[in-house]
Amino acid sequence: MLFNSPEFLIFFLMTTAWFYAASHRFRWPLLLAFSCYFYMVFVPKYILILFFLIGIDYVAGLVIEPAKGWKRKMFLVASLIANVGILSFFKYFTFAETNIEKLFSTLGIGVSLPHLSFLLPIGLSFHTFQSMSYTIEVYRGNCRAERHLGIYSLYVLFYPQMVAGPIERPQNLLAQFHTPVPFKAGNIIEGVELMLWGLFKKVVLADNLVLLVDPAFNDPKAHAGFQMILATYAFAFQIYCDFSGYTDIARGAARTLGYHLMLNFDQPYRAQSISEFWRRWHISLSTWFRDYVYFPLGGSRAGKLRNYFNLMVVFLISGLWHGASWAFILWGALHGFYMICGLATHDIRAKIWNAIGLEKSNGLRVAISTVITFHLVWIGWVFFRSGTLPKAFEVFESMVQPASPASVLTGRFDTFHAVGVLLSLLILAAVHQSQRISGSRDISRHLPGYSRAFIFCGGVIWILLLGQFSSHDFIYFQF
Repeated sequence: MLFNSPEFLIFFLMTTAWFYAASHRFRWPLLLAFSCYFYMVFVPKYILILFFLIGIDYVAGLVIEPAKGWKRKMFLVASLIANVGILSFFKYFTFAETNIEKLFSTLGIGVSLPHLSFLLPIGLSFHTFQSMSYTIEVYRGNCRAERHLGIYSLYVLFYPQMVAGPIERPQNLLAQFHTPVPFKAGNIIEGVELMLWGLFKKVVLADNLVLLVDPAFNDPKAHAGFQMILATYAFAFQIYCDFSGYTDIARGAARTLGYHLMLNFDQPYRAQSISEFWRRWHISLSTWFRDYVYFPLGGSRAGKLRNYFNLMVVFLISGLWHGASWAFILWGALHGFYMICGLATHDIRAKIWNAIGLEKSNGLRVAISTVITFHLVWIGWVFFRSGTLPKAFEVFESMVQPASPASVLTGRFDTFHAVGVLLSLLILAAVHQSQRISGSRDISRHLPGYSRAFIFCGGVIWILLLGQFSSHDFIYFQF
């Protein structure tokens, strides 16, 4: 069930109404039942995989907590192997099979491996990472093992964030499910406003920009020069609006129920370095890799070369997590290279900036750093969106081919939608700037009630006039 569908609106209203109508002791089974239905709308049988993971990690938490020494570690490793094994089977089996056959073919050895065909269960990467964070935190002693199977199941299956995050830690979400939630009109208002903001990003911006992006990436040779360049820039904003829009709707839906999900995006294109970008982009995933991969590898404690190695390992795994393709692996390696270069040249760059009279807080320096960082990320997005290395190189080649810009919008936008999308981008930038200046992400909270109502109604009208309601999937559903 897509957040941008009429079916979800009905589902959301029913779930919220029944939730507040029920007493606290009946809310967890109600939410769990609705969450199972929400997931089963996609592919019903795949919920059995999630039940299997829930059973493994629920038991793992119970046996890890009292265990000591090697037994404690053994139980954790067994749980992690089960999670990673299921994810690898569904997500990477075909990729591994194809590359092994190519390798043997290159060596002159004819090998035919069994070919299996199946769909990747939607959101499996998110489910496994959230489940693994639970067993790891129990192992580290940062949270108690959850005794209530139903509450633990809800932790994995909670419908607002079960498909594409944010990836929650057990310390945050499990405790909330145990706490009675009183009805508060403020939670409903704030949640619905956040959902509307996410829907604006998705259907007005992301799903209109896809009209520029998809045709160009599907056939780069027919969209050379300015058209291809425009499409790549459009994708940078499409993926941000698509994924952050999903997160806003998820956080808003949870807020209406009185629950708080973590912030997953913090204006990432304002970043002045790649390291800052990853502190602002998909925060729940980047902190997951930091806490569970980078730090255990030694982080920056073992010297520069080891730190560089650790960073590259993290980003290679991140690339592979996003997709079973060499293009995703190269995308991850590219960001690892950016991070290493940023660390290696930090002192030199600081001296150059100071030599030309641009201190750290200088506006021109901030602007230059932001533009450079954005374009480094933009290069990576080409590999990310292309999906394969040959297609990515074809896109780059098309950018430098001559083409007339006159036909860029032909057949894609009428004047009304073209102007509307441009104005919507300006609205997005204005809201971000207001949040930065005010220091608050919920700037409407400080407005009078009639002003909030006016903005809300205007937002609904704007979405209905400019939104694309053809139920485009969210980009991160494929991960």
